[in-house]
Amino acid sequence: MAEGPLTTEIPHQSAAWFDGPLAAFDTETTGVDVERDRVVSAALVTQSAPDAPTAARCWLVDPGVPIPAQATAVHGITDAQVRSRGHAPGLALHDLARALAGTARTGTPLVVMNAPYDLTLMDRELRRHRGVPLSAYTDDAPLLVLDPRVLDKHLDRYRRGRRTLTDLCAHYGVSLEGAHDAAADATASLLLVREIGRRFAGRIGELNAAELHLRQAVWHAAQARGLEAWFSRSGNPERVDPAWPLRTELPEAA
Repeated sequence: MAEGPLTTEIPHQSAAWFDGPLAAFDTETTGVDVERDRVVSAALVTQSAPDAPTAARCWLVDPGVPIPAQATAVHGITDAQVRSRGHAPGLALHDLARALAGTARTGTPLVVMNAPYDLTLMDRELRRHRGVPLSAYTDDAPLLVLDPRVLDKHLDRYRRGRRTLTDLCAHYGVSLEGAHDAAADATASLLLVREIGRRFAGRIGELNAAELHLRQAVWHAAQARGLEAWFSRSGNPERVDPAWPLRTELPEAA
Protein backbone atom coordinates (compact mmCIF):
# COMPACT_ATOMS: atom_id res chain seq x y z
CA MET A 1 0.00 0.00 0.00
CA ALA A 2 2.60 2.51 1.04
CA GLU A 3 6.27 2.86 0.40
CA GLY A 4 8.92 4.07 2.81
CA PRO A 5 8.88 4.58 6.59
CA LEU A 6 6.62 6.98 8.41
CA THR A 7 7.25 8.05 11.97
CA THR A 8 3.93 8.87 13.61
CA GLU A 9 5.22 9.35 17.14
CA ILE A 10 6.60 12.85 16.59
CA PRO A 11 7.20 14.99 19.67
CA HIS A 12 5.21 18.18 20.06
CA GLN A 13 6.49 21.24 18.29
CA SER A 14 8.98 23.66 19.81
CA ALA A 15 8.31 27.29 20.70
CA ALA A 16 8.73 28.29 17.07
CA TRP A 17 6.38 26.11 15.04
CA PHE A 18 8.57 26.32 11.93
CA ASP A 19 11.48 24.74 13.83
CA GLY A 20 9.42 21.84 15.09
CA PRO A 21 7.91 18.71 13.52
CA LEU A 22 5.95 19.19 10.30
CA ALA A 23 4.13 16.89 7.89
CA ALA A 24 3.13 17.64 4.29
CA PHE A 25 0.54 16.16 1.96
CA ASP A 26 0.17 16.27 -1.81
CA THR A 27 -1.76 14.46 -4.54
CA GLU A 28 -1.53 13.91 -8.27
CA THR A 29 -4.88 13.53 -9.99
CA THR A 30 -6.88 12.92 -13.15
CA GLY A 31 -7.72 16.64 -13.46
CA VAL A 32 -8.43 19.87 -11.59
CA ASP A 33 -12.15 19.53 -10.79
CA VAL A 34 -12.25 18.63 -7.09
CA GLU A 35 -15.86 17.51 -7.32
CA ARG A 36 -15.36 14.96 -10.11
CA ASP A 37 -11.67 14.14 -10.62
CA ARG A 38 -9.76 11.36 -8.91
CA VAL A 39 -6.53 10.78 -6.95
CA VAL A 40 -3.91 8.72 -8.79
CA SER A 41 -1.02 9.19 -6.37
CA ALA A 42 -0.44 10.78 -2.99
CA ALA A 43 2.35 11.32 -0.51
CA LEU A 44 2.66 12.15 3.16
CA VAL A 45 6.08 13.50 4.12
CA THR A 46 7.29 14.10 7.68
CA GLN A 47 10.28 15.90 9.16
CA SER A 48 10.98 16.22 12.89
CA ALA A 49 13.22 19.32 12.67
CA PRO A 50 14.73 21.60 9.99
CA ASP A 51 17.97 19.64 9.65
CA ALA A 52 16.45 16.19 10.09
CA PRO A 53 15.90 13.83 7.17
CA THR A 54 12.45 13.60 5.65
CA ALA A 55 10.44 10.38 5.52
CA ALA A 56 7.71 9.72 2.96
CA ARG A 57 4.80 7.37 2.55
CA CYS A 58 3.52 7.13 -1.02
CA TRP A 59 0.35 5.71 -2.50
CA LEU A 60 -0.35 4.78 -6.12
CA VAL A 61 -4.09 4.57 -6.75
CA ASP A 62 -6.05 2.99 -9.57
CA PRO A 63 -8.80 5.63 -9.91
CA GLY A 64 -11.16 3.30 -11.73
CA VAL A 65 -11.46 5.72 -14.65
CA PRO A 66 -9.08 6.47 -17.54
CA ILE A 67 -6.34 8.98 -16.78
CA PRO A 68 -6.60 11.77 -19.38
CA ALA A 69 -3.56 12.30 -21.60
CA GLN A 70 -3.31 15.90 -20.35
CA ALA A 71 -2.96 14.67 -16.77
CA THR A 72 -0.37 12.04 -17.69
CA ALA A 73 1.61 14.75 -19.51
CA VAL A 74 1.85 16.62 -16.19
CA HIS A 75 2.66 13.89 -13.68
CA GLY A 76 3.74 11.00 -15.91
CA ILE A 77 1.40 8.41 -14.40
CA THR A 78 -0.28 6.15 -16.94
CA ASP A 79 -3.27 3.82 -16.97
CA ALA A 80 -0.91 0.88 -17.35
CA GLN A 81 1.00 1.85 -14.20
CA VAL A 82 -2.03 2.21 -11.96
CA ARG A 83 -3.59 -1.00 -13.31
CA SER A 84 -0.47 -3.04 -12.65
CA ARG A 85 0.79 -1.45 -9.42
CA GLY A 86 -1.99 0.79 -8.12
CA HIS A 87 -4.30 -0.06 -5.23
CA ALA A 88 -8.08 0.07 -5.22
CA PRO A 89 -9.20 3.61 -4.35
CA GLY A 90 -11.38 2.69 -1.38
CA LEU A 91 -8.54 0.85 0.36
CA ALA A 92 -5.82 3.35 -0.56
CA LEU A 93 -7.85 6.41 0.42
CA HIS A 94 -8.83 4.84 3.73
CA ASP A 95 -5.18 4.13 4.50
CA LEU A 96 -4.18 7.65 3.49
CA ALA A 97 -6.93 9.26 5.57
CA ARG A 98 -5.84 7.25 8.59
CA ALA A 99 -2.26 8.43 8.06
CA LEU A 100 -3.40 12.06 7.87
CA ALA A 101 -5.42 11.60 11.04
CA GLY A 102 -2.38 10.09 12.72
CA THR A 103 -0.38 13.26 12.17
CA ALA A 104 -3.23 15.31 13.65
CA ARG A 105 -3.31 13.18 16.78
CA THR A 106 0.38 13.94 17.42
CA GLY A 107 -0.33 17.68 17.10
CA THR A 108 1.90 17.89 14.04
CA PRO A 109 0.95 20.69 11.60
CA LEU A 110 0.11 19.48 8.10
CA VAL A 111 1.48 21.52 5.19
CA VAL A 112 -0.79 21.50 2.13
CA MET A 113 -0.08 23.79 -0.80
CA ASN A 114 -3.44 25.24 -1.92
CA ALA A 115 -5.23 23.20 0.73
CA PRO A 116 -8.77 23.71 -0.65
CA TYR A 117 -7.73 21.74 -3.72
CA ASP A 118 -6.01 18.67 -2.26
CA LEU A 119 -8.08 18.38 0.91
CA THR A 120 -11.40 18.92 -0.86
CA LEU A 121 -10.47 16.36 -3.50
CA MET A 122 -9.54 13.93 -0.72
CA ASP A 123 -12.85 14.58 1.02
CA ARG A 124 -14.84 13.99 -2.16
CA GLU A 125 -12.94 10.81 -2.95
CA LEU A 126 -13.64 9.44 0.53
CA ARG A 127 -17.33 10.23 0.11
CA ARG A 128 -17.29 8.54 -3.28
CA HIS A 129 -15.46 5.36 -2.31
CA ARG A 130 -15.99 5.04 1.45
CA GLY A 131 -19.28 6.88 1.99
CA VAL A 132 -17.80 9.19 4.64
CA PRO A 133 -16.14 12.64 4.61
CA LEU A 134 -12.56 13.36 5.59
CA SER A 135 -13.83 14.75 8.89
CA ALA A 136 -14.94 11.24 9.88
CA TYR A 137 -11.26 10.43 10.30
CA THR A 138 -10.27 13.65 12.06
CA ASP A 139 -13.19 14.36 14.41
CA ASP A 140 -11.16 13.49 17.49
CA ALA A 141 -8.14 15.55 16.38
CA PRO A 142 -8.76 18.10 13.60
CA LEU A 143 -6.02 18.77 11.09
CA LEU A 144 -3.81 21.81 11.78
CA VAL A 145 -3.13 23.01 8.26
CA LEU A 146 -0.37 25.31 7.01
CA ASP A 147 -0.93 26.54 3.46
CA PRO A 148 2.11 28.27 1.92
CA ARG A 149 -0.08 29.91 -0.72
CA VAL A 150 -2.31 31.57 1.89
CA LEU A 151 0.63 32.49 4.11
CA ASP A 152 2.62 34.07 1.27
CA LYS A 153 -0.36 36.02 -0.11
CA HIS A 154 -1.04 37.46 3.35
CA LEU A 155 2.52 38.14 4.45
CA ASP A 156 3.77 39.53 1.12
CA ARG A 157 0.47 40.81 -0.22
CA TYR A 158 1.66 43.33 -2.78
CA ARG A 159 4.43 41.31 -4.42
CA ARG A 160 3.83 40.92 -8.13
CA GLY A 161 4.03 37.62 -9.93
CA ARG A 162 2.53 34.15 -9.86
CA ARG A 163 2.35 32.11 -6.68
CA THR A 164 2.44 28.51 -7.82
CA LEU A 165 4.58 26.06 -5.87
CA THR A 166 7.34 26.43 -8.46
CA ASP A 167 7.19 30.23 -8.23
CA LEU A 168 7.15 30.28 -4.43
CA CYS A 169 10.07 27.87 -4.20
CA ALA A 170 12.08 30.08 -6.56
CA HIS A 171 11.21 33.21 -4.59
CA TYR A 172 12.11 31.73 -1.20
CA GLY A 173 15.16 29.79 -2.40
CA VAL A 174 13.72 26.32 -1.80
CA SER A 175 14.79 23.43 -4.02
CA LEU A 176 12.01 21.70 -5.96
CA GLU A 177 13.31 18.61 -7.72
CA GLY A 178 10.91 16.42 -9.68
CA ALA A 179 7.91 18.75 -9.70
CA HIS A 180 4.51 17.08 -10.11
CA ASP A 181 5.65 14.04 -8.18
CA ALA A 182 3.54 13.93 -5.00
CA ALA A 183 6.47 13.22 -2.66
CA ALA A 184 8.68 15.87 -4.28
CA ASP A 185 5.94 18.51 -4.15
CA ALA A 186 5.06 17.67 -0.55
CA THR A 187 8.70 17.87 0.51
CA ALA A 188 9.18 21.22 -1.22
CA SER A 189 5.98 22.56 0.36
CA LEU A 190 7.20 21.53 3.81
CA LEU A 191 10.59 23.22 3.34
CA LEU A 192 8.86 26.27 1.85
CA VAL A 193 6.67 26.73 4.93
CA ARG A 194 9.73 26.53 7.18
CA GLU A 195 11.37 29.28 5.12
CA ILE A 196 8.25 31.47 5.16
CA GLY A 197 8.08 31.03 8.93
CA ARG A 198 11.71 32.05 9.38
CA ARG A 199 11.40 35.02 7.05
CA PHE A 200 8.29 36.35 8.76
CA ALA A 201 9.05 35.16 12.28
CA GLY A 202 8.35 38.61 13.68
CA ARG A 203 4.76 38.41 12.47
CA ILE A 204 3.79 34.75 12.82
CA GLY A 205 6.59 33.08 14.77
CA GLU A 206 4.90 33.36 18.16
CA LEU A 207 1.61 31.84 17.01
CA ASN A 208 1.00 28.18 17.62
CA ALA A 209 -0.32 25.89 14.89
CA ALA A 210 -3.94 26.08 16.06
CA GLU A 211 -3.87 29.89 16.11
CA LEU A 212 -2.23 30.00 12.70
CA HIS A 213 -4.81 27.60 11.28
CA LEU A 214 -7.66 29.86 12.41
CA ARG A 215 -5.99 32.99 11.06
CA GLN A 216 -5.39 31.39 7.67
CA ALA A 217 -9.12 30.72 7.37
CA VAL A 218 -9.74 34.45 7.86
CA TRP A 219 -6.91 35.44 5.51
CA HIS A 220 -8.09 33.09 2.79
CA ALA A 221 -11.63 34.44 3.02
CA ALA A 222 -10.33 37.98 2.57
CA GLN A 223 -8.15 36.87 -0.34
CA ALA A 224 -11.15 35.18 -1.97
CA ARG A 225 -13.26 38.32 -1.65
CA GLY A 226 -10.46 40.38 -3.16
CA LEU A 227 -10.06 37.99 -6.08
CA GLU A 228 -13.82 37.93 -6.65
CA ALA A 229 -13.85 41.74 -6.74
CA TRP A 230 -10.97 41.72 -9.23
CA PHE A 231 -12.86 39.34 -11.51
CA SER A 232 -15.88 41.62 -11.32
CA ARG A 233 -13.87 44.72 -12.20
CA SER A 234 -12.35 42.81 -15.14
CA GLY A 235 -15.80 42.13 -16.55
CA ASN A 236 -15.63 38.38 -15.86
CA PRO A 237 -17.63 37.81 -12.66
CA GLU A 238 -16.66 34.55 -10.95
CA ARG A 239 -17.43 33.20 -7.52
CA VAL A 240 -14.41 32.35 -5.38
CA ASP A 241 -15.14 30.06 -2.46
CA PRO A 242 -14.02 31.72 0.81
CA ALA A 243 -13.96 28.42 2.72
CA TRP A 244 -10.61 27.03 3.86
CA PRO A 245 -9.04 24.47 4.22
CA LEU A 246 -11.92 22.64 2.46
CA ARG A 247 -14.35 24.09 -0.06
CA THR A 248 -18.00 24.24 0.87
CA GLU A 249 -19.56 22.70 -2.23
CA LEU A 250 -20.67 19.10 -1.88
CA PRO A 251 -20.23 16.73 -4.79
CA GLU A 252 -22.93 15.84 -7.21
CA ALA A 253 -23.31 12.20 -8.06
CA ALA A 254 -20.23 11.05 -9.96
